[in-house]
Amino acid sequence: MNKNDIKLIIILLLFIVVLLLILRPKSSNAASVYYEDKLIQKIDLTKDNIYTFDGYNGKVVVEVKSNKIKVIEENSKNHICSKQGYSNVIICLPNKIIIKVDDDSTSLDGVSK
Repeated sequence: MNKNDIKLIIILLLFIVVLLLILRPKSSNAASVYYEDKLIQKIDLTKDNIYTFDGYNGKVVVEVKSNKIKVIEENSKNHICSKQGYSNVIICLPNKIIIKVDDDSTSLDGVSK
């Protein structure tokens, strides 16, 4: 490796770091919980807590930890909801529960006419 190769590698690494900083997802402080398309509760993600909701097949237990949210316990045949882990959108179809982390940004990603 010569000096030009090292300079090129450093420039590429800096470019990648800048892209990651620009494109990283923004954290949110709230999540919305829906049952059958109706908002049933807003959850504050800054406070670690455990919430219980009545789903179609029974109780759905949701954990908030370190600004992240996941289903930890639910009643469905294959436990699909709890296998999703921490996510920005949790769709629990067997229990008709949807959890969405609210987006802080108000920018548009596209406009169509």
